[in-house]
Amino acid sequence: MKRTLFVLRHGKSDWSTGRPDFERPLVERGRLGAQRMAAWMQSQGWVPAHVVSSSATRATATAEAACKTLGLPVGELRFDDRAYAASVRELIDVLADSPKKARSVMIVGHNPGLESLVEYLANAPVPIPYDGKILPTAALAVLETGRDWDDLGEGC
Repeated sequence: MKRTLFVLRHGKSDWSTGRPDFERPLVERGRLGAQRMAAWMQSQGWVPAHVVSSSATRATATAEAACKTLGLPVGELRFDDRAYAASVRELIDVLADSPKKARSVMIVGHNPGLESLVEYLANAPVPIPYDGKILPTAALAVLETGRDWDDLGEGC
């Protein structure tokens, strides 16, 4: 069965608050970016069956804004502490806990982990935009695989 993974980086956050990194909120531009990306996903017919997010403030706000725009119940969002400051292995473990029946999953989180995850799963050169970031804020990567969520690996 074909499965689709949506990898969404959190929206632009507010560095001026002086809060610890985990508690940094989104700025308005960040919330709007999440909504715009979700509206574009919807226009493509891409609505994930399951959404998991880092539990950091900026990621949860991004996931909630995206879900509202996609018409998904925010109450069904799953927040996972492992997705904050995560390595590829930790992100793979988070994804492995996705429902087996879900044909599409969206993970919302942070760089550099998400960029590393995309490169690892693709196992191919990923075009680097002019700013040097594969996933700038509120950017989305879409990957397809024939594997189950608990069987993701390099190049799958």
